[in-house]
Amino acid sequence: MSKTIFTELPAPEAIDVAELYGKIEKSSLGMICVLGPTASGKTRFAVKLASELSALHGGSGPFCEIISADSRQVYRGMDIGTGKDLAEYGEVPYHLIDIADAGTQYNVFRFKEDFEAAVSDIRARGRFPILCGGTGLYINSIARDYDFRSNIPLSERRPDGDWAAGDFSPDSQETAARPRHDADPQVGETYFIGTLVDRETRNARIDSRLDARLKEGMVEEIRGLLDSGVPEETLISYGLEYKFVTLYLRGELTYDEMREKLAIAIHQFAKRQMTWFRGMERSGVRIHWTEV
Repeated sequence: MSKTIFTELPAPEAIDVAELYGKIEKSSLGMICVLGPTASGKTRFAVKLASELSALHGGSGPFCEIISADSRQVYRGMDIGTGKDLAEYGEVPYHLIDIADAGTQYNVFRFKEDFEAAVSDIRARGRFPILCGGTGLYINSIARDYDFRSNIPLSERRPDGDWAAGDFSPDSQETAARPRHDADPQVGETYFIGTLVDRETRNARIDSRLDARLKEGMVEEIRGLLDSGVPEETLISYGLEYKFVTLYLRGELTYDEMREKLAIAIHQFAKRQMTWFRGMERSGVRIHWTEV
């Protein structure tokens, strides 16, 4: 049987927040996952959704807490380049951001462990988890409950830089772990929401955001990481902003070349992310795409 090829954008759906809350009340929904390519508005949407669900729940304090699924926002000191925008969360608590030192390697194995600890903590306090991010491998490790107890030694697994860039498809991860094809049993049923934006709008947002981050001090941030002792090659391995700005700082690119090559690389990265998420659908994950 031939596989379905997704060439067009999926049809957008309206998300019924009250219906979602009803499923949470009945304990038929274990988690919500908000995913999407870079510059699609997923964090803002997740925060808005968390606030609306908390309002329906009533009581004091937030009901929902967000778990980040971003392979680079885990690093302390990598703020502008990864677009943490922590003020965007408002009163909504967040997890798995600023949990590792810049210069260290963080991978999907560590993410799955940290994710499960965060879910346990959130539920122990009677709250509800929302997973939000764009790192497809991290999200799929939960959706497909990757088994890291296989015979594959950690030393043979690729570092997070390549995985973060979406270089692999969801169907080619046997070298990383053995997917069980079912959701993580600790999570239960997950409702996947994808933030939908057309390519032209997404690329325009990427370009505008890149210029804003450069003005905000992204080059200075990365120079500071180098001055603090983070090796050049490690920053380059983190990809995108950290790769091209480091190449600029060591004189291999002019500023204009850096900006142009970086913009193109982010456009390509967003396309690969979308390809990854459509691949998740092909493997059986139902994603409810919505326009933000």
